[in-house]
Amino acid sequence: MLKRIDTLIIDLDNTIFDWFKFWHASFEPIYENILSASNNSKDEVEADIRRVHQKYRTSEYLFLIEELTVLNNIDENGDRREQFCDAIVKSRRGRDKNLRLYEGVFNSLWAIKNKGTKIIAYTESISFYSAYRLKRFGLDGVIDILYTAQDHTHLQGLSVDNFCRSPNEFHQLEVTETKHTPLGELKPNSKLLKNIMDYENVKIENCAYVGDNLFKDVAMARDVGILDIHAKYGENQKNSEYSLLQRVSHWTEDDILREKEITRRGYQCEPSVVLKKNFTEIFMYCDFQTFNKNLQKSAIKMF
Repeated sequence: MLKRIDTLIIDLDNTIFDWFKFWHASFEPIYENILSASNNSKDEVEADIRRVHQKYRTSEYLFLIEELTVLNNIDENGDRREQFCDAIVKSRRGRDKNLRLYEGVFNSLWAIKNKGTKIIAYTESISFYSAYRLKRFGLDGVIDILYTAQDHTHLQGLSVDNFCRSPNEFHQLEVTETKHTPLGELKPNSKLLKNIMDYENVKIENCAYVGDNLFKDVAMARDVGILDIHAKYGENQKNSEYSLLQRVSHWTEDDILREKEITRRGYQCEPSVVLKKNFTEIFMYCDFQTFNKNLQKSAIKMF
């Protein structure tokens, strides 16, 4: 029997698009150029990249080149970014080529939207990148509300506008409402998810959550008591390319220990629903209904 759902909460990265493939295609040209330009060893270069990523709690830091100490040796030759011009062009090409939705996601979300179901996106990625991607995907307005991390503090005296080919307006959502989660909060955070649901007047019995990560997404949804749906098709293969992300990721040792603790608590069990091949399988389990917009707005503090 299908479960009646009037609110769908979705993760973004590796749930509606292949974030890892996109990240690797855009990061690798910059990474290879850093290795070539630096006088330091590969291990030292990767440690320095990880230092910057951890500082800003993201593996997609726009000003990475400017902050790496392993590139101090090239400063006498002029502006760092100019010296990385070719790599930056390759990075943008790789990004644009691989920034695409998984099969079935676009039509499925539109079908759910047309049912009147409330769609909320909840991601750890920062607002700047998340908004840009939703605009590129044509999902501005399809997703009702985007909960995302606040943008990191940019380098003093520098503006994001100087490094974007698109107008600034293209990085701002026009229809989808954007709200920020507290600084430093990471998934899984069942208290934060429950707070989001309370603020948006979402009923537990009519809500479903879709995510690719068993620990960050499925475990969190289970803690709250909503229908947990595992986007298994979004799991990344642990190949040599993935190991590069692990070596330069913003995840700290505390983050790793935190995930191990979640595993210890026994969340290796099968999710309630598994989407094996693509997002469209969600209609085999959910009967999407119109969200009651006439409910009185919650008076609780958001966070």
